[in-house]
Amino acid sequence: MIKKPRLSFWQILNMNVGFLGIQYSFGLQQTAINPIFLYLGAPEDMLPILNIAGPVTGLIVQPIIGAMSDKTWSARWGRRKPYFLIGALLGSVCLFMFPHSPVLWFAVGLLWILDVGNNMAMEPYRAFVGDKLPEKQLSLGYQMQSLFVGAGILLANGSIVLFQYLFGSESVDVAGTIPQWLYYSFYIGAFLSLTTILYSVLKTPEIPPTDDELIEINKIKALSFGKKVVKPFLEIAEAVKDMPKFMWKIGAVYLFQWYALFIYWQFTTPLFRTTMGFSTSEAASQAAKLSLTYNTVTMVVALALVPLTSRFGGKKVYSLSLVGTALALFSIPYITDPNMVLVPMVLFGIGWAAMMGIPYTMVSKVVPQDRRGVYMGILNMMIVIPMFIQTLSFGSIYKYLLGNSAINAMLFAGVFFVIAAILTLRLNVKSSEA
Repeated sequence: MIKKPRLSFWQILNMNVGFLGIQYSFGLQQTAINPIFLYLGAPEDMLPILNIAGPVTGLIVQPIIGAMSDKTWSARWGRRKPYFLIGALLGSVCLFMFPHSPVLWFAVGLLWILDVGNNMAMEPYRAFVGDKLPEKQLSLGYQMQSLFVGAGILLANGSIVLFQYLFGSESVDVAGTIPQWLYYSFYIGAFLSLTTILYSVLKTPEIPPTDDELIEINKIKALSFGKKVVKPFLEIAEAVKDMPKFMWKIGAVYLFQWYALFIYWQFTTPLFRTTMGFSTSEAASQAAKLSLTYNTVTMVVALALVPLTSRFGGKKVYSLSLVGTALALFSIPYITDPNMVLVPMVLFGIGWAAMMGIPYTMVSKVVPQDRRGVYMGILNMMIVIPMFIQTLSFGSIYKYLLGNSAINAMLFAGVFFVIAAILTLRLNVKSSEA
């Protein structure tokens, strides 16, 4: 086993800067993509199915990239870095083109390609932290990623609010037209997607593989093209067969947690059109303010969760955070003041900080080093599977069970967070390095 050197706070920060650009893009997907679909004429009950790109590409791309990155090594580029760079470049091009979408189908197609790029960049980044850090620093490493999750989404939504205020129409929506003020946020995202990844790539060397790992990597390089294509799928199948029980348990938590999150992101704009009587532009701006608020909280509390999880245990902090998130969703449909509705986002921000850090710390402790990439990919499959289920099922639930009510959709999501919080209490970590 490789003895990993302890890194300084600034070294851990530098290695995670690239997450800023990835999460800026993710922030635009949370807040700006669905309003664009609405601008281009999509009906509300079609929003879940139009977002199916995320689950499908995540389900396919993340475990494959994880398995491939486990068996990659270049003396010049490293193990995970080539995938960061390709994904960031692809995402950057899509972000630049997105606001120029002339029709709905074009925007939906770009979302598919953007998700491929984001998944290529994000999945190896999770494994990258586990590769570099000793176990005692894993919590700090993943909570630092959580901080950059907050920072990236904060910048994305802050730019939307700012540009809407400076250049946007307050009340008029033109059917079939994307407002000019939305363009600027996407241009910034195209720039950050690539430059922040380059910063981390240049600042952080990767740990070379062991002699045994290098022998395995060279064996794969010698395979025929057909066998190289099949190899990642075999790696995934074998990893699933040998998967620790802990990961099956966290999969149950994720089923409810991520189903609920997808509802929240899709129906915040429709919610404010209902509860506050806003136009689509005003509702999208208000949704961005909520995201701005909770991601600010995430930035502030992310590193504070490190000592809390050390003292009280990850599962307790995680579970309590999910309960707080549920309370936030239960309250916002009944608040009609645009400023007061930001208050519950404090609880949501704490929950988001926990969701983006604690599970990855837990999983990194229970999976073997030589399979960290594929298991992080499988963990992310556990995110996209409930999203996939949501995109296929929630349109009908929204229309026929919830009465086409965005208020009921938000309450439905809150109930799912409560269930996730209860299931979290079953998570017990036994280190693979113990």
